[in-house]
Amino acid sequence: MFWIKIYNLFGKLGCMRIYENVLVEIISKQNVPKHVAVIMDGNRRAAKLLGIEATNGHQLGANKVKDLIEWCVLLDIKVITIYAFSLENFNRSDDEVYTLMKLFEKEFENLSENKYIYEKGIKVKAIGKLEKLPEKVRDSIEKVEKLTENNKNYYLNIAISYGGQQEIIDAVKNIAKDVKDGNINIEDINEELVSKNLYTKDLPHPEPDLIIRTSGEERISNFLTWQSCYSELYFCESNWPQFRKVDFLRSIRDYQKRNRRYGK
Repeated sequence: MFWIKIYNLFGKLGCMRIYENVLVEIISKQNVPKHVAVIMDGNRRAAKLLGIEATNGHQLGANKVKDLIEWCVLLDIKVITIYAFSLENFNRSDDEVYTLMKLFEKEFENLSENKYIYEKGIKVKAIGKLEKLPEKVRDSIEKVEKLTENNKNYYLNIAISYGGQQEIIDAVKNIAKDVKDGNINIEDINEELVSKNLYTKDLPHPEPDLIIRTSGEERISNFLTWQSCYSELYFCESNWPQFRKVDFLRSIRDYQKRNRRYGK
């Protein structure tokens, strides 16, 4: 009975790997999104289902980011943006916010020491109201940004202390200052100018082609509010820590089946 269970387990795993390889082969020959953004939802729910502390759920979620990066590189997806912590998340309990900040500090440090980041030429950047973060977190962010600033093959953006509406407000303030200083005229304000004042302005592909949200929730939650106006949306039932490679590949396959008309 024991060996039958082992055979069944590894047999299923083998079939899943074959299925994943087939999906990769099919996907890579078609239109692959240039920019994929992910709302990583469900860490606390996953922890509850697993009977572990919420802290451990957040750690599992952080570990899953490494998998996501590798999956995107495998498909040559150039830009990845992940929603790690919103401005509204500061309203959580002091203990949870403190725990998350310590986790972010550690994970940014890990990124700065991750050989894979340098081997693949991945540029890491944090976007959001970074001044609201603890000093040690900002120091860790500054370190990895400095070390990867010349990497140009792939771009990993981590939205932390981030709000889409606040990003637009900051862009409007920048534009208003330029008008006040006489650098531009009001008539110069258009979509392109607004985009050039957003946190994502330096990316080769600022607007995400595909936004994935895990945990079954079907909303954007103030994420890339301006940039997502024509993004394709994909909602997955899996909580973020349990998000599998096959789930990711299915989201890309679903994207490739859609007809993107951009309002035409």
